[in-house]
Amino acid sequence: MTNISVELPGLKLKNPLMPASGTLGFGDLPEKFNYDEMGAMVLKTTTPKEGFGNPKPQFAIYDDGVMNSVGLTNPGVDVVAGEKIPYVRKKHPDLPIIASVGGASVEDYALVAKKLDQAGANALEINISCPNVDHGGLHFGTEPDAVHDLVAAVKKEVKAPIYVKLTPNVTDIMPIAKAAKEAGTDGFSVTNTVLGLRFDIKTGKAVLGKGQGGWSGKAIMPIAIRLVYQLRQLGLPIIGMGGIETAEDVVEFMEAGASAVAVGSAHFKDALAIPHIVSQLPKVLSDLGINDINDLGGKAKI
Repeated sequence: MTNISVELPGLKLKNPLMPASGTLGFGDLPEKFNYDEMGAMVLKTTTPKEGFGNPKPQFAIYDDGVMNSVGLTNPGVDVVAGEKIPYVRKKHPDLPIIASVGGASVEDYALVAKKLDQAGANALEINISCPNVDHGGLHFGTEPDAVHDLVAAVKKEVKAPIYVKLTPNVTDIMPIAKAAKEAGTDGFSVTNTVLGLRFDIKTGKAVLGKGQGGWSGKAIMPIAIRLVYQLRQLGLPIIGMGGIETAEDVVEFMEAGASAVAVGSAHFKDALAIPHIVSQLPKVLSDLGINDINDLGGKAKI
């Protein structure tokens, strides 16, 4: 029998698939499939106070990807810690929970991370694509020093492992990643959406209410694969994402260096994307002569 279970710091996963943050809300959406078919549940990004997101339209769906500018819509950390995490834990007691942390300052991140950790999250994803109000609104994830300070502050407050979610919207991701590693991150989550812009040719207006937005889906997979391959040299676990739609895509990410993967935009094509990919994975591995998914282990070489 082919083994598809994997282990990362704080996480024992029956399979390497999980939803990208925001894809399945806080695990309380109407269930079209059993959440327990996933390796883990990743919650939507949580901030200190309730957030209402960006102007509508928030989505524009294309054949090769999805534009979105949802923003950090969430009920605030006290509700997530007090209601959402306990709900998922009670309904799915064996399902690992990864809580996503956001904020506008280092203090915000430390506060949210501490409360989500105390609520019982198995691991924390640190979403550093949020604007840093203390540095003129530039995103945390574009400044190595800011990333170092943020990660160090979070590590002081939590016991759960943390995975820093890196943005592709930088010239060179390695200084950012190295800063996070030096500050104590346990792993990386890569990649977030690529900043993009699309217009409606009939109206001349942006297709998203905010104008610019995040571009995700199959079209960004080569970018995501490149970033995973670069980051593996740092020797930390990587949760890879960006355009995954098939079991073959999972294998490619893991050969590039990912330890697990997350699926996001594929859900717009197939609401059952994760269980469908999980069901295909053993056969794809068997056809490749792989008995244990962990043997993929970054075997790809340039």
